[in-house]
Amino acid sequence: MGIDIEKHHVKKGARSAPVSEDPYLLLLVKLYRFLARRTDASFNKVILKRLFLSKINRPPISLSGITRQVAASVSNEGKTVVVVGTVTDDIRLLELPKLCVAALRFTRSAKERILNAGGETLTLDQLALRAPTGTNTLLLRGKRNTREAVKHFGMGPHKHKKPYTLSKGRKFERARGRRKSRGFKV
Repeated sequence: MGIDIEKHHVKKGARSAPVSEDPYLLLLVKLYRFLARRTDASFNKVILKRLFLSKINRPPISLSGITRQVAASVSNEGKTVVVVGTVTDDIRLLELPKLCVAALRFTRSAKERILNAGGETLTLDQLALRAPTGTNTLLLRGKRNTREAVKHFGMGPHKHKKPYTLSKGRKFERARGRRKSRGFKV
């Protein structure tokens, strides 16, 4: 075995620790580092890896998203839903079933609705005590590309991306390139 000359001093891109200095997050990392090392369950390795991620890569998931996933299969009923991120409320969802959800954080209204429906909310350290190997759990995450910023990416002619404009009125982005009478239209 020789030295890889080509990629000798190239660092790995993946995080091995969170950049955040949040003391509660660092304690969770300590806990799940231990569980990932001492148990054979890949569940703990996945949780640990997701705790390292930036906020953009830990997107929120709504209560309607959770209920849709739980209702998708009969085998999901009675399982603890695990989210390494924020659980948000969805006012469009009229009736919430009884759920047991473990997450990094909950919005106030989401937590109230889960508890009022007879369910329970857990923190990830409480989950570690209850299911140290992730048995009877359903690991979910939110969609990454639903951020407002993503709608603007790749802006250009014929791209149909959202422009950064003050308004959508008559005086905004209606000149050359947008009308036949003003040079050309794309």
